[in-house]
Amino acid sequence: MTTRLAVGDSAPDFTLPTADGGTITLSELRGQHVVVYFFPAAMTPGCSTQACDFRDSLSALQGSGYSVVGVSPDPVSALAEFTARDGLTFPLASDLDRSVLTQWGAYGEKKLYGKVVTGVIRSTVVLDPSGTVELAQYNVKATGHVAKLRRDLGIA
Repeated sequence: MTTRLAVGDSAPDFTLPTADGGTITLSELRGQHVVVYFFPAAMTPGCSTQACDFRDSLSALQGSGYSVVGVSPDPVSALAEFTARDGLTFPLASDLDRSVLTQWGAYGEKKLYGKVVTGVIRSTVVLDPSGTVELAQYNVKATGHVAKLRRDLGIA
């Protein structure tokens, strides 16, 4: 069983390459709320739906003090293509070796079409300004997840 983050845990720091050719370091985002979401693969139907929902909700999230970061095991080139294709306006980070996904409990055994497989567990973790987990959701659905997250966070 994969170890998952829970409310009150300190989020493991990371530095990952991003779709825009730079890097993102989680600890540099201290002082603000951060939504870190983990997705299996760029440009697939479910991941596109979820990313576009985050894109479309970004102004409401940012208006309430939240930043959004997406993380997947895709190479930077695929994330750059995804960002350009769907007009994504928040950072997407590449975790090729799945080390961050694993540390955060977003990689491991899951059920896919009734079979147990090992892969990315679609997950969202919300951090408070000190980097402490304030909400952790695993095995979320791509469709409707961002709307539910906004409700859970009290963001209209």
